[in-house]
Amino acid sequence: MPLSEVKFTSRPVLKNLGLWKIITVLLYGVGIIGMSIPDLRPIFQFLTPFHLAISTFSLLLFHAGWNKNFIVFAIGTFLIGFLAEVLGVQTGILFGEYIYGPVLGIQLWGVPLMIGVNWFLLTYLTGNLAERYIANDFLAALGAAFMMVGLDILIEPVAVALDFWQWEGGVIPISNYLGWLGVAFLLQLFYKKAQFPKQNPLAMTLLLAMTFFFGVLAIIL
Repeated sequence: MPLSEVKFTSRPVLKNLGLWKIITVLLYGVGIIGMSIPDLRPIFQFLTPFHLAISTFSLLLFHAGWNKNFIVFAIGTFLIGFLAEVLGVQTGILFGEYIYGPVLGIQLWGVPLMIGVNWFLLTYLTGNLAERYIANDFLAALGAAFMMVGLDILIEPVAVALDFWQWEGGVIPISNYLGWLGVAFLLQLFYKKAQFPKQNPLAMTLLLAMTFFFGVLAIIL
């Protein structure tokens, strides 16, 4: 059978949706508490890559459209996001001058591999939300890209405080947000044009939990 005809189907897990929503909320709620307490913070910093991996696993568990196109999208989004960060770290192009700390785990060319996962996760979550309300592909991609920039505005002070990454001179440049908008828009167009079912009943809960997590920590830290 040609690869183009191969389709993948996920095991029915909808009966566990309520449980996974609770797990998601608890995961981020406990994360807020752990990151807020100085004595516990190093432990939760160490757990950050695993936290991100669990979030991604749970999202994929409820993804409805396992086919070749989705796999191409997932791998492509990971690679585009990761390589954009490599370009940024190595040259200062796109985002400005910054370096990654050790918190996010194993690095290649100065960039944690989990950053590629993070680009996939944020693209999927915001793209899924825009998909629900905006029919036009261009407008949906643009709206989702701005949502990603909004999330980055919440993430930046938390990431710096927790040593995910550091900016030269301690100042976040406007080029960071412009670079995010450009890369995010490209990835969102990829999301819209990729032909796979985009229903995911856990996506909204995960997006809200993540937004609340960074929003609260941006105030506390």
